[in-house]
Amino acid sequence: MILYHAGKETVEFPEVRKTRYTKDFSWGFYCTNNFEQAVRWANRGAGEPIINYYSYEPVDGVSVLKFDNMTDEWLDFIAKCRSGGTHQYDIVEGPMANDTVWNYVNDFLTGRISRKQFWALAEFRYPTHQISFHTLSALNCLIFDRSEIIYDRKGKK
Repeated sequence: MILYHAGKETVEFPEVRKTRYTKDFSWGFYCTNNFEQAVRWANRGAGEPIINYYSYEPVDGVSVLKFDNMTDEWLDFIAKCRSGGTHQYDIVEGPMANDTVWNYVNDFLTGRISRKQFWALAEFRYPTHQISFHTLSALNCLIFDRSEIIYDRKGKK
């Protein structure tokens, strides 16, 4: 499978970094199999938008948690991770809670909306995908191919 990592620099050797911001699946190195989504990510903020291309080849012994769809289990997992919780998985894959959805997650966590209201609000207009790598063993499943500068939503300079 081909995966994309968007950013402002070439990342030939990915790392897991702990930052002050928690993400959907906790700290990790995040990629997607959705090229258009990677282009959107790369074009946020200042600097040259760069897409890194990787081959993803799972290896035996790596623990993977996969959410095929947004479910109650997915919601509970990202709520835990976005609240600072961690987990023991090497790789986690599933839909992305973008900033709008995260606002709904926060409203759910604080009791402003019910679980049922969350699901009514959280419908996506386009599919999203993310896969996060949380350990060195997980990063060994990625093989760097190349990087390129991408400027528009169709992936052209």
